[in-house]
Amino acid sequence: MSRDARIFVAGHRGMVGAAIVRRLESLGYRNLVTCDRKTVDLTRQADVESFFKDTAVDYVYLAAAKVGGIYANNTYPAEFIYENLMIECNVIHSAHQAGVQKLLFLGSSCIYPKLAPQPMAEESLLQGSLEPTNEPYAVAKIAGIKLCESFNRQYSRDYRSVMPTNLYGPNDNFHPDNSHVIPALIRRFHEARESRAPQVVVWGSGQPMREFLHVDDMAAACVHVMELDVETYRAHTQPMLSHINVGTGIDCTIRELAETIGRVVGYEGEIVFDSSKPDGAPRKLLDVRRLTSLDWQAQIGLEDGLRSTYEWFLKNQERYRG
Repeated sequence: MSRDARIFVAGHRGMVGAAIVRRLESLGYRNLVTCDRKTVDLTRQADVESFFKDTAVDYVYLAAAKVGGIYANNTYPAEFIYENLMIECNVIHSAHQAGVQKLLFLGSSCIYPKLAPQPMAEESLLQGSLEPTNEPYAVAKIAGIKLCESFNRQYSRDYRSVMPTNLYGPNDNFHPDNSHVIPALIRRFHEARESRAPQVVVWGSGQPMREFLHVDDMAAACVHVMELDVETYRAHTQPMLSHINVGTGIDCTIRELAETIGRVVGYEGEIVFDSSKPDGAPRKLLDVRRLTSLDWQAQIGLEDGLRSTYEWFLKNQERYRG
């Protein structure tokens, strides 16, 4: 990408979008285009079409999405499938109509079947039933991949997709109920330490295994994939299997994660696992060989990443009070 190119980062206020902006700025990209929901509601077709008609854009990073943990996905399935489908359809189609040749769509590892062989390779897509707790969100993300591939096949666009594993880091959502596992546990352990609570209860058995990637590593991978020349990208993908997994290639149990977070936060009480709550998929580890073959791998270790994330939370916790 040219350093003078106008790059639209959709979702720049979210955890991933903000990290992509930081990454691009650190590499010398200064002509970045952003908009908040009050200016452009990405779920509204008219808003998005007007934005692309009125704004010259060369490249698009589609990081905007409605996201949440098991509780949020179980409670608001209609919103998760509807809002994510609308965002993808509106941005990808409007970018095409405006003549944008290159776009990067960000998906999720939940696109893979619940019982997919581990580690999960790109070829596992659509080879089995999805995890029920987040099926609506997963279906929307699969649709995003297929939207990109369809515009590539029919109109020779260069729309790419990356599928990250579980992400965490600065600007995450630390809501006690609607957040993902790492920010939820960081807040829970922090509040337990502050109140000197004798125990912290963690949902599930603690046995499921998960892989976690710091959002700054994710942003670096996004820019790396976007900057690949067309020949290299197509040599490592297929027209109807074009997405690329992004992860560390290393996982841990939820019990190990909770113990690590407790250590990082400085909590010394008991950790209790509530097996009456859902576990989700038994294991979710991505096969990242496609990405490593493209000369990229994660740099931030889990405990180091958790420490920096907790430090960020401490500096910004006022926004999460109440």
